[in-house]
Amino acid sequence: MHSEQGVLRVSIAFTVVMAVLGVVFGLMSGSAAIIFDGVYELTDAVMTALALLVAKLIATSSAGGFSQKKLAERFTMGFWHLEPMVLGLNGTLLIVAAIYALITAVESFLTGGRHLAFGIAIVYAAISLVVEVSMALYVSRANRGIGSDLLALDGKGWQMSAAMSVAWFAAFVAGYLVQGTPYAWMSPYIDPTMLAAVCLIVIPMPVATVRRALADILLVTPSDLKRHVDDVAQAMVGRYGFLSYRAYVARVGRGRQIELFFIAPANGDARRLEEWDQIRNEIGEALGEESPDRWLTIVFTTDPEWAV
Repeated sequence: MHSEQGVLRVSIAFTVVMAVLGVVFGLMSGSAAIIFDGVYELTDAVMTALALLVAKLIATSSAGGFSQKKLAERFTMGFWHLEPMVLGLNGTLLIVAAIYALITAVESFLTGGRHLAFGIAIVYAAISLVVEVSMALYVSRANRGIGSDLLALDGKGWQMSAAMSVAWFAAFVAGYLVQGTPYAWMSPYIDPTMLAAVCLIVIPMPVATVRRALADILLVTPSDLKRHVDDVAQAMVGRYGFLSYRAYVARVGRGRQIELFFIAPANGDARRLEEWDQIRNEIGEALGEESPDRWLTIVFTTDPEWAV
C-alpha cells in the first residue's frame, strides 16, 4: 500500500478477474449491461497496466537508476509526457465505451428489450459490489500518502464501477420480484433502461481528467504555478540588479518544468561561478517543492536573444 506501482498491480489483478466474471455472467444471464460492465473492466485493466508501466519508467528515470541505454538516450527529457497521454487515452476510451453501450441500450429498448436470467444477474451484481467497494476504499486509502494522479483516476474508476453495480443489483432484484405479476411486462426493459441510465452517468465523469490531460499534452501554463514563479523571479531581479527576466512554465503529468532566464547588465559586477551557483540555489529554494519531478533550468545572460 506504500507504493504506487504496488497498488496498481493489485488493482490490475482484481480488474482482470472482474472483467472475466462480467463477460461470463453476462453471457449466462443474457444481460448486455453485465457484458458492458465486463468490457468496461477489461478496458480499464489494459489502461491501468499501461499506467503502471509509465509510473515505473517515471520513477526509475527520476531516481537516476534507468539502466536501459537505448531508451535513456532516446528519452533524455524523461517520461513525464507519457503520463497525460495515458490518462487522456484512458478517459477517452471509457467515454467511447459508455457511448457505444448507450446506443446499444437504446436499440435494445426500441426492439422490445431483453429477457434475462435474473438469479444469475443478481449473483454477479452482489459479487461485483463487494469487490468494487473494497477496491475503491483500498486505492483511495493508499493514495492519501502517495498523491498520484494515476491512482486517483484508478480509484475513481472503482467508484464508478461500484455505482454501476448498485444500479445493476437494484434493477435485477426488481426484475426478479415482478416475475409472475401484472408488472412482468416491464422485466425485458430493465436491462436496457439501467444500462442507458448508467451510461448517462458515466460519460461525463472522465471529462475533467481528459481535459487536464489535454492541457498537459499541449503544455498549457498553470496560472498558479506561473504566478508563483513570477513572484520569485521578480524578487530576484530587484535583489541582484537584473534588468528583467523571462519565465517559461509547464505542467506535464506529475512533472513541473520551469525555465528562468535572467537578463544581467552588460557591464555589471563580475561574479565567480560559485556565486552564480549560489544565486541558483537561492532561487530554487524560493520556488520550493523540490523533488525528482521538477525540471528546473536557470540561465543568466546579458543577451535578451538567449531568453526568447
